[in-house]
Amino acid sequence: MRIENLRQEFDISIKLIHFPLHPDTPAKGMSMSDLFSGRDYDPEEAHQRMKGLMEVEGLPYGERTHTYNSRLAQELGSWAETQPEGHVIHDKLYRAYFVDGKNIGDVEVLVGLAEKIGLNSEETKEVLYKRSFKESVDQDWEKSREYGVTGVPTFVSNGYGVVGAQPYEALVQLVIQAGASRRASD
Repeated sequence: MRIENLRQEFDISIKLIHFPLHPDTPAKGMSMSDLFSGRDYDPEEAHQRMKGLMEVEGLPYGERTHTYNSRLAQELGSWAETQPEGHVIHDKLYRAYFVDGKNIGDVEVLVGLAEKIGLNSEETKEVLYKRSFKESVDQDWEKSREYGVTGVPTFVSNGYGVVGAQPYEALVQLVIQAGASRRASD
């Protein structure tokens, strides 16, 4: 939502850069308790904190019990962005993972999401099975390392950056600091 608001308010180009968040997660996923085992982690407290952050953004947030490997979802997202209106796949991926608790590392789940936004299922399968956008995501991961990204979300613009769930005003300040100009109002 905030990103779309920025896109409408400022003359900017927005590019999502994928980040290797828990890249060692197995294909079948793992429970959140296993992911955070041995750390000072209270699942209910973490859920309430995230739910509160998402509510501020007007985003739904479900009760996550598992985490899944997002690598194939990132490859799907990279490919979808090359298709007309394909950027909307990111909203579908968000909802599938954070609201519905689906395994976004599962090809059939990803194909179903792609179909919902009008992408061809056979073409989607081919992209995922051939790993056609593996190199693109590899480059994103390298770029995220170069930027020093350690968590998501991280927002970077023209050498400036902010980390974490930031209020909209902080993102406005970021793009202004980076030299973006406001769009003319209608």
